[in-house]
Amino acid sequence: MNQLIEFETRRLRLRQWREADKEPFAALNADPEVMEYFPATLGRSESNAMAEKCRALIAERGWGFWATELLATGEFIGFVGLHRPAHHFPFAPCVEIGWRLARPYWGLGYATEAALGALAVGFEQLGLAEIVSFTYVGNGRSRAVMERLGMKPDNNTFDHPGLAEGHRLREHCLYRLPRELWCPSH
Repeated sequence: MNQLIEFETRRLRLRQWREADKEPFAALNADPEVMEYFPATLGRSESNAMAEKCRALIAERGWGFWATELLATGEFIGFVGLHRPAHHFPFAPCVEIGWRLARPYWGLGYATEAALGALAVGFEQLGLAEIVSFTYVGNGRSRAVMERLGMKPDNNTFDHPGLAEGHRLREHCLYRLPRELWCPSH
């Protein structure tokens, strides 16, 4: 087991998962708007399994998709963090940065703020050479966050290997950020 990494940004705490996170996490995973660019919403048992997987990976590695809460209130708002994808992507092996926040917390800069903190962990503590992010080509909100992080789009799209041929969300775009272009003063 590696040392557990948790950290704070100006307004947020990124930390290990707790049992109390499961209920609000299930609510955001059941929200069709939050899950618009995923194959389906998640039921309670699927959501709980995902939270447990996130918790187990952080316990194993020391980092992962951290539970994210507001510093001021301790309220759980979703997750942000780093992950090694299990799918066989054309750009693998890799470490991705990702996020999923409950709808009331959209448009407030939380995803960007937390992701900048996660990038700092990835480059400065873990010594990663590159961090990637990817999403469905039509997901303008996530693509805007990637661009605010200083990530650059790859020229080619790719078919997500976890989605069937012809699936409406199969075409994905990839963004990259090599360590030498990382600018921690964002």
